[in-house]
Amino acid sequence: MSATLIDGKSIAANMRREVAARAAELSGQGWQPRLVSLSVGDTSAARLYVRNQQKSAESAGVAFEARDYPHETSLEQLTGIIQGLNADPRVNGIIIQRPLPDHIPVKTLQKLVHPLKDVEGMHPASIGNIVYNDLALGPCTAVAAVEILKTLPLDIEGLNVTVIGHSEIVGKPIAFLLMGLGATVTVCHHMTRSVAMHSRAADAVFVAVGKPGLVTGEMLKPGCVVIDIGINRVEGKTVGDVDFESCAQVAGWITPVPGGVGPVTVATLMANAVQATEMQMNHYRDAYARTDM
Repeated sequence: MSATLIDGKSIAANMRREVAARAAELSGQGWQPRLVSLSVGDTSAARLYVRNQQKSAESAGVAFEARDYPHETSLEQLTGIIQGLNADPRVNGIIIQRPLPDHIPVKTLQKLVHPLKDVEGMHPASIGNIVYNDLALGPCTAVAAVEILKTLPLDIEGLNVTVIGHSEIVGKPIAFLLMGLGATVTVCHHMTRSVAMHSRAADAVFVAVGKPGLVTGEMLKPGCVVIDIGINRVEGKTVGDVDFESCAQVAGWITPVPGGVGPVTVATLMANAVQATEMQMNHYRDAYARTDM
């Protein structure tokens, strides 16, 4: 392997230390960041994610409460639950765990979360802010992937980047975040005629499609950055969207799966929790100041 392995766990640990310092400062002012996680129905698929989130929260000084609701819970009931959490000043962030039962549309729940408590960055307002280069609470995976690139000794201004995958919560936000940093971005999707033509010209390649082994070494420019956001199960193993062995022979830097983008995503969630708490604290203080005039 010629590529330098990007240690997502180390990056995440550094982020958690910074988050813990900010969380401690907030706690000293009576505003300890607090997250509430909502799971509905069969929680086995999300159990590992919830456990990792709770562990990361504890290490970052963020309070974490996991709530499980039965499969029969209606959309109307969940609407009331989320509205109650929106109105509770003791709750600073709401996480909607997936998958959800078929009768619960995830986008509807994401729209119900107040933008100031949208620590996952999934509300349309949070996504839309990125277009205006106003990153308050961005989608965690997209922000994490870009944060990883920022840790490398590269000048992002003018960097040629190819993003493979154009989902609303990963691919598209990554493209807008990178454009906001001055990169020249190409986005490939299922109708792109030659993905390899674009990826071979890129200084950095982000892959978020959900197809194991989609990107191979022959599709890369020597010395480029490969940030693999895919998570797939193949023969009992967790793998990404790139063929790691062949890509590692060509790339200059590469993220492993697991241990790459995943840990940084969870750390970004904690950073969003602290950011959301700071925003809410300022919101309430401003509102109090207006009523005190």
